[in-house]
Amino acid sequence: MPTGPFPPLALSELERAEQKIGYRLPDLLRRIYTEIGDGGFGPEGGLASLTDGHRPPGTLTDWHCALTIHDQRPGWAPPRSWFFLTGGGCSMEWYVSLIAVDHPVLLYDADGWVPEWGQEPHDGLRYATSSLRHWLWTWADGGNVWDEALQTIHQD
Repeated sequence: MPTGPFPPLALSELERAEQKIGYRLPDLLRRIYTEIGDGGFGPEGGLASLTDGHRPPGTLTDWHCALTIHDQRPGWAPPRSWFFLTGGGCSMEWYVSLIAVDHPVLLYDADGWVPEWGQEPHDGLRYATSSLRHWLWTWADGGNVWDEALQTIHQD
């Protein structure tokens, strides 16, 4: 677990990452990555980096890189317009929509669907919160980012 954010990215590094993703990141994420740090802090143990090779002190593996995850989506995965934010434990991952108004945050559970019931992988997707800003503010204010997501899961 990192002790704080990794060093911020230069704007040119951020723009190269956006070119690779194929979408512009929300302004709030752009500011986070260029003014605060290249991941390693935030909800659920920390936002993914936009660059490879960050290794938190005392660990044997590199920190997760959102671009690598974006490029190596196995089989069915969330659309490319959804950007990986961080893992959610077990088979769950948090994503943000790069194209929807206010950039809602989505939770994907790869084990959250049952083929025998006629479900498909997209049935593992859950709307978690109305905006990236709300999701991050919940964390920054000491709240639990799971609260709203769990409410939507239990309504299904």
